[in-house]
Amino acid sequence: MSKAAKKKKKINGGANTSGSPCLKQFVSVATQQFLDDMGSTPPDNLHKVILSEAERAMIETVLAHTENNQSKAAELLGITRSTLRSRMARYKL
Repeated sequence: MSKAAKKKKKINGGANTSGSPCLKQFVSVATQQFLDDMGSTPPDNLHKVILSEAERAMIETVLAHTENNQSKAAELLGITRSTLRSRMARYKL
């Protein structure tokens, strides 16, 4: 199996090479916990709520990883620095 195929397999599902849960599993568990906590009244726009929470956390984590270097953070995230700054303003980061 090529390196690219192994990387894609690692990203798309299953446990990573260290045996810890993959991102997909974390998202699934967190979504289920969110729904359980909401009971019978989940928010009207669940997709938007979850994506905004995930995006904020991702941006915070990448900014910390790059020591708040916005150019490096934007590059890692695959977005422009302008888009990053816009999202930072949106989430008051």
